[in-house]
Amino acid sequence: MKCKPCYVYLVRCQDGSLYVGICGDLKARVDRHNTGRGAKYTRNRRPVQLVYYERYETPGEARRREVELKKWKKLRKEQLVRGVVGEAVRGGRRKRGR
Repeated sequence: MKCKPCYVYLVRCQDGSLYVGICGDLKARVDRHNTGRGAKYTRNRRPVQLVYYERYETPGEARRREVELKKWKKLRKEQLVRGVVGEAVRGGRRKRGR
């Protein structure tokens, strides 16, 4: 993936689950998820809503963070979205979704 900057993001699916991904353009990626052309996981869980993202300067940094977040339990991801796990966020600049 070539992106500068790169984003690691979490979207909340219609069923309440959270999906973690990486992209270079947040709006375009969320639009792809919502039109059914995004990840297979989100196709039957639309619509999705962006709830959190972090910005990274290189794809490698973003990919490492994505892998880390995908290993987390849902409760910890929910805490991240709510800003409770702020100290667990390393590297990127974190933002809550729209």
